Amino acid sequence: MKIAILGCGWLGMELGKRLRKENHEVRGSVTSMDKMSEVRSAGIVPYSIKLFEKGIQGDIRSFLSGTNLLIVDVPPGLRKNPEIDFVKKIRNLIPYIEKSYLQKVIFTSSTSVYEDTNEYTVYDETSDTNQNDDTSIQLRNVELLFLNNKSFNASILRFGGLIGEKRHPINHLSGKDGVKNPDAPINLVHQEDCISAIFKLIDKPKDNSIWNVVYPEHPPKKEYYTKIALDRGMPAPEFEDSGNSKGKKISSEKIKSKLKFEFSKSIW
Repeated sequence: MKIAILGCGWLGMELGKRLRKENHEVRGSVTSMDKMSEVRSAGIVPYSIKLFEKGIQGDIRSFLSGTNLLIVDVPPGLRKNPEIDFVKKIRNLIPYIEKSYLQKVIFTSSTSVYEDTNEYTVYDETSDTNQNDDTSIQLRNVELLFLNNKSFNASILRFGGLIGEKRHPINHLSGKDGVKNPDAPINLVHQEDCISAIFKLIDKPKDNSIWNVVYPEHPPKKEYYTKIALDRGMPAPEFEDSGNSKGKKISSEKIKSKLKFEFSKSIW
């Protein structure tokens, strides 16, 4: 299969390597010329492509030409710059997808589309998304751009917080004071399981559906990060215990039951 990965970052790069091992022909985009050689050395055909609100920089037509599947793994960047119009960036991409005649799009979204509550609401794929937060609204609108398009099939993967080798929230929480929401449930998922979920959906050509992917254990934030810090010989975070915690629990029962998906990497 000919597969294009728009966004060869921390997850996309590793995904591309796994796809090459399965003998897929893979194209991968980066936004920095410095990363082109790294992508090429992994057997991935590199492209320099940047999405902007006013258009797309790079040879997006060639990138998509002749491909069967597009995986969109582009970070919205809304935390660093809340003024970004991520919807407009993706809307610029849609006509190129339509003209390429590819069969399927997989978009990596986030469980941040769901609202944190004092009741720690349990969310599945049928639950309403947060309409009180701009980041959540933008992500949901991007999902709909893909799901409502009749020119191709689309799958939406809502990942929890990503962890993996050299990547874990404890790396920036260690020793930090005043960490909020100590009793809130955590919703994490390992890189390996993210990649496995994508492979499951590659094998499901007609989908147009949403899938939550979060490890099915949700210990309280304080309990979890204190233990992780202790296990790693790092200073534990200091939590702010005043006030009620806000959080949520994400259910991944759908992907487990309907696709026979099994989580292989513990969050501990």
